[in-house]
Amino acid sequence: MFKKFDSKENVIGTNQMKSSIQRAIKSKLVETYPNIEPYINDIIPKKMNLKITKCSEHIELVSSEVEPLFFKKRDGPYYPTLRLLHMYPNIMSKVQVDKGAIKFVLSGAHIMCPGLTSPGARLPEDVIDSDTPVSIYAEGKEHALAIGQTKMSTDEIKTVNKGIGVDNVHYLNDGLWRINL
Repeated sequence: MFKKFDSKENVIGTNQMKSSIQRAIKSKLVETYPNIEPYINDIIPKKMNLKITKCSEHIELVSSEVEPLFFKKRDGPYYPTLRLLHMYPNIMSKVQVDKGAIKFVLSGAHIMCPGLTSPGARLPEDVIDSDTPVSIYAEGKEHALAIGQTKMSTDEIKTVNKGIGVDNVHYLNDGLWRINL
């Protein structure tokens, strides 16, 4: 999604966000990510001036004065940016890939099921449904290296063990990571 993203070429316009839209986005975030509720007022304070930045390919960024906080494509869910996820690592469900998948994930590749079920990888104990946003961690690393959306549930990933398990939406050093607003 952000592989060749450039703020000079891909940003269409930026608008100040109304407080009613800000409240609606907060409630959507709490609904999508229940673990974000204790931190939501730290992430988006009441008096903060947020901006909505519309980009090409129907991408919408929600940003503070200095950096993007969340993004979404079309009518999909809001995803936190990796910078925000590094500050609040427990707001999303986590999956872990093995060491062999790291270089592929960092180049924008989707995460294959064998990379999530091998000995170095880890799937959560509780079941994650398909089309759920997840943070992607690497074996032996402290911070998330990508954010993705599951293509199948974790039970299906374990049983099928073939094909794409998680779509890579945003990864370290992609266009969104390097954006300057």
